[in-house]
Amino acid sequence: MKKKMSSIPFSGTPEQLAKLDAYIAENRNVEGCLMPIMQEAQTIYGYLPKEVQIHIAEKLGIPSEEVFGVATFYSMFNLSPKGKYQFSVCLGTACYVKGSQEVLDKLCEILGIQPGECTDDGMFSIEACRCVGACGLAPVMMVNGSDVYGRLKASEVQGIIDKYVELEKEEAEYENMG
Repeated sequence: MKKKMSSIPFSGTPEQLAKLDAYIAENRNVEGCLMPIMQEAQTIYGYLPKEVQIHIAEKLGIPSEEVFGVATFYSMFNLSPKGKYQFSVCLGTACYVKGSQEVLDKLCEILGIQPGECTDDGMFSIEACRCVGACGLAPVMMVNGSDVYGRLKASEVQGIIDKYVELEKEEAEYENMG
């Protein structure tokens, strides 16, 4: 699957940049340092925005295309930030046979994004994953790795999204009370 760069504006902090620069300085002369530096950058920022990829390339004195090539080749790297609510739809065999692709399609349709992307407000992201180990509940969708929705039908997706939208409203109201 082609990885898409985020349309969300990058907003790194000076502290994050200092932490990355310190890590690069410690490791720049280590053979094969590019991937560990990229992994550390993703840990610091939560993903690998193009600005960070360019910065890494400049600090290492390599073409930015080399960094981008590694970022797009390995599935462990994310080019888009993750949403506050991360939807993972299992496409393992049991889930797929029982309709998980329809669930994923409905989720993408409602949120207006594709797997690997995040909504512009940073609220939701979608991942298509392989077996989550809950085959008896197929098809399965997880939210933030902990909320599990099993025996799911595409018609139930809107209600699940609404639950998190409502939760967000309640959190905002609670914060405004104080």
